Amino acid sequence: MKIFLIVSAFNSLTQRVFCFLQDMGHTVSVEFAINDKEMLDAVERFKPDIVFSPYLKKFIPKEIFLNVPTFILHPGIRGDRGHNALDHAIRDERKEWGVVILKANEEFDGGEIYSEVRFTMRDASKASIYRAEVADATLKALRELVLNLEDENFKATPQLQTPMHKYLTQEDRAIDWNKDTTKEIMKKVRFSDSYPGVKDEFFGIECYLFGVFEEERLKGKPKEVIAKRDGAICVGTIDGAVWISHLIEIGKFKLQSTYVLKEKIKGVKELRLPLIFDMTYKTFYEIGSHRDGDVAYLCFNFHNGAMTSEQCIRLKYAFDYIKESAKVVVLIGAEEFFSNGIHLNVLEDSKKQGEDGWSNINAMNDVVKSIIFSDEVITVASLHKNVGAGGVFLALACDYVVASDATVLNPHYKTLGLSGSEYHTYSLPKRVGEDKAKELLEACLPLSANKAKEIKMIDEVFAKENYFDDLRSFAKSLVDDEEKYEDFIYAKQDYLEENEEHINQCKEEELQVMHPEFWDENSEFHLLRHEFVYKVCPIKTPDRLKSRNL
Repeated sequence: MKIFLIVSAFNSLTQRVFCFLQDMGHTVSVEFAINDKEMLDAVERFKPDIVFSPYLKKFIPKEIFLNVPTFILHPGIRGDRGHNALDHAIRDERKEWGVVILKANEEFDGGEIYSEVRFTMRDASKASIYRAEVADATLKALRELVLNLEDENFKATPQLQTPMHKYLTQEDRAIDWNKDTTKEIMKKVRFSDSYPGVKDEFFGIECYLFGVFEEERLKGKPKEVIAKRDGAICVGTIDGAVWISHLIEIGKFKLQSTYVLKEKIKGVKELRLPLIFDMTYKTFYEIGSHRDGDVAYLCFNFHNGAMTSEQCIRLKYAFDYIKESAKVVVLIGAEEFFSNGIHLNVLEDSKKQGEDGWSNINAMNDVVKSIIFSDEVITVASLHKNVGAGGVFLALACDYVVASDATVLNPHYKTLGLSGSEYHTYSLPKRVGEDKAKELLEACLPLSANKAKEIKMIDEVFAKENYFDDLRSFAKSLVDDEEKYEDFIYAKQDYLEENEEHINQCKEEELQVMHPEFWDENSEFHLLRHEFVYKVCPIKTPDRLKSRNL
């Protein structure tokens, strides 16, 4: 089929849908819902069999849905209608939730239901549930939709004519620090993550709160900032404390909490943890580890996968330390992303953008270098979540790359005006060849894990349902046969010795190209980064998302 996606953004869910439909063999084209005329013109050009909207903030013109079967994803169960569906589900502590695909009509969320999939709710943030359970359910519902459209005997289910649920305001989300328990505070931040956040005020700075973690040992007075760690602040509650990792000052963009509060918390104690936290109690930490015999698992949980210079340095030291006592090191990235490379928000906030950008990319390169040249261990990148830009090439630095079948990869930099580094001119052609590497970098399109394996970009894909069991078995298999393990290490050492000069030359040439991208004030990177950080609405759909197969 020819399937036309009308969306408000090419977000993580839209990308999974895009990859899923392409992998099924459908011809897919994407159009941003910018205005009615452009949507109508695009539909006329593409002549789709169906229109589908997995993420939409505007109404689709009736001239479209009256002439082409048009379907809308709603992240709620049958009978749920209106905005903030997932927010309400978390707020109300629903044990089960789901998604429905409705046929578009003139009534908001009122069309007939063509598929519905339910799932068990987790105790997690809205962003986490949206990227995991909602996305997984969407693909199941989409597959069901396609089958139902092909079934002559299928009959759609009428939507329940229930009232629209209330639009949640900041009054509904507000924290009362003198009354709300730690559990209630965490719930409010979680159902407001990643948008719109919880509006509050610290030291006279009005801001929105994001990223909440329970603290098991520290206690303080309600709303007292009692500690800081790796950019997060620890705030007292009536029955304990919570960590808030990120804030958005009114009119600005998301940054680590200490970046926003700056000198306001100068006297607050920096409560450090060991370089690698053993995860024995609940608190905020970014780098942790655990062991399984000769296999060490290095976990790094950087918010949205973005990595500052300081985070890169800590990760490098953690890797260098943990590899000394292991035969296999498995890199496991953030809760929501493996990694997305350098930290664009921090660079946008910097008064020395060129200098700090240069520092950030070199710090990323130092991590990658440590991994590539770790000739005494086998390294494995575990892509159980999405990965983009420099994060892809951080993963490709490893000897093996495995992924969940739910993972989407974005192996490119160009959409932000960067040529990129992280030794990608070495690692990507090594796996897929020069021609395919150039194609991937120029196309700037997402890849499913299965497609990435098909082109030999990654090594293994495991089903999401049993992912960590399969990962553990895979990692263990690398050391089960001592002779085979030693042969691998010897071959790796020989290869690195023979190719060291070439590998380092690749990095140096990458940096030569990148230097003006950071330091030139007229560099396209500065404009594109600004638009990305401030979430500037696009004025047209990128050509790369439009199907050429018309």
